[in-house]
Amino acid sequence: MADAGQLQPGRRLALSCAAASMRLAGRAEDAAALRDAWHLRPPGADPGPAGAVFGAWRQLARQPPAATPGRLGKIFDQLGLHWDGDALADLCTQIEKLAVSQRSAPFDAAAIAAEVVAIRPDAELFGWWLADLVLAQRLGWPRPLPLLMGQVFEPAFRGGAGGGRRIRPGDKNFERAVCIALVAAAADACRLAAELSHRAERLIAIAPRLRAKGAGDVIQRLLDDDAVSGSLTTKNLSRFAARRLFDRLQQLEAVRELSGRTSFRLFGL
Repeated sequence: MADAGQLQPGRRLALSCAAASMRLAGRAEDAAALRDAWHLRPPGADPGPAGAVFGAWRQLARQPPAATPGRLGKIFDQLGLHWDGDALADLCTQIEKLAVSQRSAPFDAAAIAAEVVAIRPDAELFGWWLADLVLAQRLGWPRPLPLLMGQVFEPAFRGGAGGGRRIRPGDKNFERAVCIALVAAAADACRLAAELSHRAERLIAIAPRLRAKGAGDVIQRLLDDDAVSGSLTTKNLSRFAARRLFDRLQQLEAVRELSGRTSFRLFGL
């Protein structure tokens, strides 16, 4: 079973970035709708356009920060965009150059976002996805954390004392805004990590008190992901047994119900 100290807030941050992505794209889905699209779909089913965007951010948090034309092409498709393969290869070359840059990591993250928007103004969302990938590369992180997209509509990217127009990649003061946003995002991520670690420790501590066959698998899923469907079934756990297990976990204050519904429930730390 996972160690609570090893847990990362990547999946929860991916949800926040996906929700901000919906706003950037002019869509109505919020974090709750994205959770539903992803976690309540049948195994292997298409999560729909919004769920696919959520999946792109989840992949960012799950895989090492490597950039290949094949991987970027798939992400581009998930984001509902299309780009020529040669152009993606050129972009990978640019990322390789940034990997040996002498500048600070936030400036390189800003540079790749600005590069994408300069080439494809309609691909700003992809630029933010790449910005977090480049940031992880430059800082030597084993996996990226989805950070910057979640700050796009926050004060760091608002020009002027009264807020003003949103600062987009390539705009004046964009690099400065990225640095400020990264400080805020890192602080939020640290608070989230501390909160999730505390909840994970609680869940792990009560695990020996659970008698349901298959409880260990459910606990591991709760530790690994942002949410787990209350109707989960496994080879050792029926839907009825899962419902009783989640009710027991709630009684022990080890998990929270995330949807606010009485059916089609979702549970998480």
